[in-house]
Amino acid sequence: MERKEFLSKLGIGFAAVCVGCGVAACGSSKSNDPTPDKPDDGDDDGNLFSVNLNSELTAVGQSKVSNGVILVRTAAGNDESSFTAVQVACTHQGTAINYNNAQGRFICPNHGSQFSNAGAVLVGPATTALKQYNIDINGNTLTVSA
Repeated sequence: MERKEFLSKLGIGFAAVCVGCGVAACGSSKSNDPTPDKPDDGDDDGNLFSVNLNSELTAVGQSKVSNGVILVRTAAGNDESSFTAVQVACTHQGTAINYNNAQGRFICPNHGSQFSNAGAVLVGPATTALKQYNIDINGNTLTVSA
């Protein structure tokens, strides 16, 4: 086999492998799924995570991300209305959102979509609201659940 023929066959084989990889990469990816899976922590009652309010989220505007959810303290006090919890993945393209305390809204750093504390779309390009999660406070323990 001559060098030219070898390189030609090698190139065709390499291109076939690359196309195969590209097709697989275009498939569904869990990282782009805007809704989190239930955590594999053995908790069958739908709880996603808990926070000790004595040591976490002690100031307005602080947030915590866990299991695909962003939890934010939006007001003083340890009652459910002082917090909000929504999916962390923007519904436009799945980028992790941030909370802007000064504006009181969630903002996607990728394309600028903005969402209310309840997850409603305020500014696009996103057109679908963020999923909101349940918050329950028992003593100093806040629990986020589906």
